Amino acid sequence: MQFVRYSSGGGGHWGVLDGDTVHSLADAPVRSPSLQDVTTESYRDHVGRLADEGALTSHAVDDVRLLAPVPEPGKIVCVGMNYRDHAEEQDEEIPEKPLLFGKAPTAVTNPSSPIRIPPGIEEVDYEVELGVVIGREAHRVDAADAADHIAGYTVVDDVSGRDAQFDDGQFLRGKSYDTFAPMGPTLTKGDGFDPNATDVSLRVNGETKQSSNTEEFVFDVYDLVEYISHAMTLRPGDVISTGTPGGVGIFRDPPELLEAGDDVEAEIDGIGTLSNPVVDGT
Repeated sequence: MQFVRYSSGGGGHWGVLDGDTVHSLADAPVRSPSLQDVTTESYRDHVGRLADEGALTSHAVDDVRLLAPVPEPGKIVCVGMNYRDHAEEQDEEIPEKPLLFGKAPTAVTNPSSPIRIPPGIEEVDYEVELGVVIGREAHRVDAADAADHIAGYTVVDDVSGRDAQFDDGQFLRGKSYDTFAPMGPTLTKGDGFDPNATDVSLRVNGETKQSSNTEEFVFDVYDLVEYISHAMTLRPGDVISTGTPGGVGIFRDPPELLEAGDDVEAEIDGIGTLSNPVVDGT
């Protein structure tokens, strides 16, 4: 099932996306579901029946504005070098344990909203990533139980200011500029979606730059939830950004970095395409 947050002239609302139609959950018994509701199979089954029965107000998806499914994450935990092909393009050894770093929650922006190049930053890069949204508190969770704590999956573009990253010798500033975490367009859970075996790709101006499959993960989604939750409690609304495949701009020869006027499309099969234009920021 694909949940969306959307605006139709007012604030944000939850809905269920079915093809080109958004079924509003404002008509459902739980008008504004929590991420814990979305995590629950019985809730998903219930709203699915309401949509099938025509009991929910519907909008054409082109008539609404899709929003980031988690506009204010408690924290964004990112995983470095979690695709074998990305480690290979950097001539790095495959890590023996997950490499974690943080990205500021204020970096989140919506589908179709611009990625703004900050003044003084010249090396802005793209990174398509599978985002894992926590729906139920996870503290020292085993991998076998991890799925019970996940509300769903979304697309994250882990935009990176490489010059800031390399100047600082660490990730936080370069990863955390405003608009550097586009997220969406849906929050997907169930319906046979396998987060550890799905195609991921990214295009700039229609040209494919990254193309891989999460089967390339070094550490799969459930192993990551186990590892991270043993280091810190994961709470509803936290997001794990699971790493990017090979093909990022900075490691191309010559480098191919983002410029104002570019259009970026990050796509994950079963979730959708996250599109954002690139503009000069102020």
